[in-house]
This record gives sequence, structure tokens and C-alpha cells, in this order.
Amino acid sequence: MKILITGGAGFIGSNYVHYRFEKYPEDEIYILDKLTYAGNLDNLRNIVNEKRVHFVQGDIADKDFVNNFFEQEKFDAVVNFAAETHVDRSITGPSIFVLTNIVGTHNLLEAARLTGVKRFHQVSTDEVYGDLGTDSNDLFTEETPIAPNCPYAASKASADLLVRSYFETYQMGVTMSRCSNNYGPYQFPEKLIPYFFRLISEDKPVPVYGDGQNVRDWLYVIDHCRAIDTILENGRIGEAYNIGGNNEKTNLEITKFLLEFLGRDESLITYVDDRLAHDRRYAIDASKMKNELGWEPSVDFAEGISKTFDWYKENADWVAKLTDKIEERKHTKVSTRPLSTTR
Repeated sequence: MKILITGGAGFIGSNYVHYRFEKYPEDEIYILDKLTYAGNLDNLRNIVNEKRVHFVQGDIADKDFVNNFFEQEKFDAVVNFAAETHVDRSITGPSIFVLTNIVGTHNLLEAARLTGVKRFHQVSTDEVYGDLGTDSNDLFTEETPIAPNCPYAASKASADLLVRSYFETYQMGVTMSRCSNNYGPYQFPEKLIPYFFRLISEDKPVPVYGDGQNVRDWLYVIDHCRAIDTILENGRIGEAYNIGGNNEKTNLEITKFLLEFLGRDESLITYVDDRLAHDRRYAIDASKMKNELGWEPSVDFAEGISKTFDWYKENADWVAKLTDKIEERKHTKVSTRPLSTTR
């Protein structure tokens, strides 16, 4: 297969590139990434020079570039990870989210349609469903109405609707997946788990939004890669699939777990003002993935955290390089809080 992975230098995208490279030795893999602050070629350093791996820097919001690229290469399949993803950034600057996540996805869909791409998979998020609240034990299913509460989630929901429309209107071979929170190798160091790893290891205070009772479901990133691969291979065309870890935890529980894992006490916890539009609870019903496709998580949270911590210790140079960039950016922005405690 000649496959294009957009956003393939980011956290989840690069993990999927590595997964695909190892599992399908006959694949020709093209990686398209704009290389913003969250895109990092070091994520691909072990394979980017391989003969069957091709990296191209470019912007999915650039229609002419996308059209020319697709016309030149004639891909069999596209997996679209490319997106602006940080909730806090979408609140302070929503325009780029509209441009990348909506316009960019449309550009990819059109180019795929016009060049005969057989399979197009859209990587979405459980945040498109909105807020379950904490008064019930309900779960997000694929039938849950779309009800986003922040510009990031709204832009991803809009992209999902575009993907769905290309199936209904043009009978394109599209699928979608909506996943819960991921953690694991190559995650940007300002995200909750790697950020708190670093702070706790340095005996620094860990900032928890609000009362810390916001609930999220957590999934080890390689299980997400397995799920996407399963959908791409066997998923029903036109369908959306929820991907979850069956692992609901409050942000405070995550914080305490990491403190205990690293042998520190809870005195490092410090509470900070809650962010705007901070949904209280997301929880995924992934039974459709299990019943139709036979997928379920293979790594539990304790094992995943151990694997993640080992990876960060073994790749200290990768962490240090990005941490230096974060510190440089702080000199131009007045902020000491993590970009997001949920993604």
C-alpha cells in the first residue's frame, strides 16, 4: 500500500508511523507535516531515512499544495492526524483551528476524491461529544449527539461532518475514529503526563486545574495505533468508531498516581484556576470496536505508565531539546501552566 499519514511527526501520528513501518514491510509510507511546535522530526529519526519512508513538509490548509501533492503521488490510503489540538490554544486563538482542522480536512478530502484514494481515515476525538457531567454513569457511544464546547472540539466536529458528507454524497471510502486521552512515547512535554513526570522528578509543584475532579478516559498510544489499523483494514465504510481505554480517572487521581509511582508525596500538588470551557467528564463506550472488529485495549494503565516513564528516561536528549524550546517560549509568553490537562 502507498499510504499518506498526515501529521505524522506529531505525538500519535509518529507512533502510528512507527507501528505501520514495523507491521507492513511492503508499505510505502509518506509523511506530511507542517512541523509546528508540536511536530518534531526527531520523533521519526530512526526511520525517516529509510528508502520506503518519505517525509514532506507542508500545510494541509494550502489547497494548491495539497492538490499538486496528491496528483503527483496517487495514494491508496490516507490517515489524517494533522490538526491543531490544544484546547487552551483554541480558546486564545481559535482561527488557526478553523483553518487547519476544517479547511485543511476539506482540502484533503477533495484531493483524495479527485485522485481516487480508496480509503480515507479521519482521526477525531471524544471531545466532539461535549460533556457527560458527573451526575450519571453514561458513556459516549457513536450515537451520542455531537455537542462540542470549545473551539478545538467544534473544529474537529466540523471536520467529522465533512468526512461523513463525502461518504453520503460521493460514496468515498471514509471511516472515522474518536479516541479518549492518549499517553506514551513522543508525547509533547507540556501535556499532562510527561509534564507532571518532569515536575515531580524535579520536586517541583504540579498544577491541577480547579478541583481536579475532571474525568477522562486514558489509553496507551500503541493501543490507539492498533485500533486505527484495525478500522482501516476491517472497518465498515462510512462508520465512526469510538476508541477507549476503559480507564476513567480524575485529573487528581492521575496526579496522585504519578506522585506515588515516582515516590513523592502529595505536598507537591498545587491547585490553579480552572480553564474556560473545561468539560467535567468524558467516558467512552468502545463496545462497537470490540463486537465488530475484535479490538480492545492490551495495555493497562499501570503498565502503560511504566512503559512511558522508561521511554522518557531512555530518551532524555529528546525531552531536553523540547523542554529547552518550551522554556524559550515562556520568555515571550506569560504562562506557567500546562497547555492542557486533558490532551
